[in-house]
Amino acid sequence: MSVVPGVGRGSGQSRHADDQRCARNLDLTLFAPRNLRRLLCAVGVALSAWVAPGSASDFSQPWKRSDRALVVDAYEYNSIDWQKLVTDKRIVGFINKASDGLSPPYACKGNDTEVSLCKALWKRHAVARELFHTRKTVAKTLGLEWGAYHLARPGNPIDQANNFIDFAEPGPDDLLALDIEDNDPEKWMSLEDAEEFVRHVHRRIGRFPILYTNGATAQHIADNREKYSLLSRLPLWYARYKPEIGIHFPKGNWQGYALWQFSARANCNEKSCPYRVPGTPTDIDVNVASMDAKELREAWPFGGLLDVPVEMIASVPVPIARAEGLAGEVTLAYAPVEKASALVALENAFQVRGQHYPERATYAAAAEKGSKFFARIASYLVGLKQTLIAWPFGQQEIAIGVDPITTATIPGRTELP
Repeated sequence: MSVVPGVGRGSGQSRHADDQRCARNLDLTLFAPRNLRRLLCAVGVALSAWVAPGSASDFSQPWKRSDRALVVDAYEYNSIDWQKLVTDKRIVGFINKASDGLSPPYACKGNDTEVSLCKALWKRHAVARELFHTRKTVAKTLGLEWGAYHLARPGNPIDQANNFIDFAEPGPDDLLALDIEDNDPEKWMSLEDAEEFVRHVHRRIGRFPILYTNGATAQHIADNREKYSLLSRLPLWYARYKPEIGIHFPKGNWQGYALWQFSARANCNEKSCPYRVPGTPTDIDVNVASMDAKELREAWPFGGLLDVPVEMIASVPVPIARAEGLAGEVTLAYAPVEKASALVALENAFQVRGQHYPERATYAAAAEKGSKFFARIASYLVGLKQTLIAWPFGQQEIAIGVDPITTATIPGRTELP
């Protein structure tokens, strides 16, 4: 598995794009010229390494640490010498490509060319599936943790989720991953469809996949985490082929990564490679975990959602007893405040209008306590229609069957009731 060239991959990103991402993470975009932003970003990298060396080390070549576990991921065309691979005791897991988009049609129709292509696709699908399950058996026999990923394509996300689960036949200890190569709905599954994919996987097996993607897409999800409420909380399998990622890491709900794909064909060849896994070709993908082998085995297969970090700006101090406050030995604690949804905001608006204009039955009905909000909205709409009927006609009787809302000419008014 590899990301699209030039997106999220260090070798293809421009210096300007890196500057912009760094400035955004440090909130410098509006206040500093480009040269100053570069200087402050460099200082930020140095400070992050100095202030918190323990956490910063997982963002700077962690594969060089002997206590960091490694995971290999492969697809059907990667050759594997299993006996050599397991000589590297840092290799804890193996993740193999499972399904690719939608499953090919079982019944082939059309002209000779179309039928021939259909049969070839089905044969490839069958061979890939057989190889997948053979590798699964071998890996588990050798004591490796097992995982599967789905290459997300455009197309029905529910059908793709079913294809993934039916292909992989995951056991309770098998990791599942959704591979979104880039935020380009023309080539890959859209993020909106990915939300449905993730939701359906959970419906079927009771747990969530982790999310594999590049830096740019991860940043977009992090910046729009309220819109992508599931994707932004999946454990992140981060693809970036640079020695350091701290200043570029997307943050949001992600305080760290589950796996970091640091080596692939993009930065590994016969002459130079960040890490060589015995028994694998140079184009194999290698990943590092921010934990040791024991911790990774305990965390595997992940499967849950990340907790949403509490932001201080959206928190309030927890009240303390007066006696404790006078004693002066108090540690402030903060409780998160639930963000108001659009529906809550609408309800509050009606309540305020009802308090300001109690004589208006329309607002009063919507603001009435003790009844469900949607029932109050219905009362408001009924009252509004009656008001509009009375508006142009005054006390005149309306003929039965006539809807003045759609048929009457309403005189110009400058204020709605």
